[in-house]
Amino acid sequence: MTSHVLSDTRVLTGRSLRHILRSPDTIITTAITPIALLMLFVWVFGGAIDTGGSGSYIDYMLPGILLITIASGISYTAYRLFLDMQGGIFERFQSMPIARSSILWAHVLTSAVANMLSVAIVVGVAFAMGFRTGASFGAWLGVAGVLLLFTLTLTWIAVIAGLSAKTVDGASAFSYPLIFLPFVSSAFVPTASMPAPVAWFAEHQPVTSIVNTIRALFAGQPVGGDIWVAMAWLVGILAAAYAGAGLVYRRRLS
Repeated sequence: MTSHVLSDTRVLTGRSLRHILRSPDTIITTAITPIALLMLFVWVFGGAIDTGGSGSYIDYMLPGILLITIASGISYTAYRLFLDMQGGIFERFQSMPIARSSILWAHVLTSAVANMLSVAIVVGVAFAMGFRTGASFGAWLGVAGVLLLFTLTLTWIAVIAGLSAKTVDGASAFSYPLIFLPFVSSAFVPTASMPAPVAWFAEHQPVTSIVNTIRALFAGQPVGGDIWVAMAWLVGILAAAYAGAGLVYRRRLS
């Protein structure tokens, strides 16, 4: 049974990835907005922002830009899933000996690949703009792991949106609050510079601990307790989103 699910997932993931490769503008479009924000904050606002450290501002704010890149990209997962639902692809697959879960996992894995490619493009541009890091190979793996877990978490939320939406616009609208969330965190300015109520929210929402973890890994510094807070948030939300997606999926197919 497990091998059957894995085989079906591999085949369907290949189908989804071929669509991405035939239309790479999705990946490019996902990267354009974060790159524009990167240029805006570094070249326009960067000189006026005091982060309280001696490092370059691009080193400080890149982790937040990477999270925005992923939050932008997962809207396409909801969009593609919605189109498959509306186009009758799911019904056709139901008439075939295909594991039901493999259909969703194919979209999730495709999202992971596409978003990691977008992240790689943004990191490449950041290096060209002056980003520098003292991260070891292990720290880079840690950054990749955190970003991948963040992608999977948001993707399963996107699955719920794609399965539940009534319109194309509704399928992707859920991502807007997620894109905004890094702006009310430690991603661009220290939380201590914010008004007290805003600072409290920023310090206790998940993006701040994720950003602080990635920033510390890039700087080659100890991550402290932030990584455990980040993992707790991500794993908890991922579990809830996965369960919610399965529930909505079963209802749609019943």
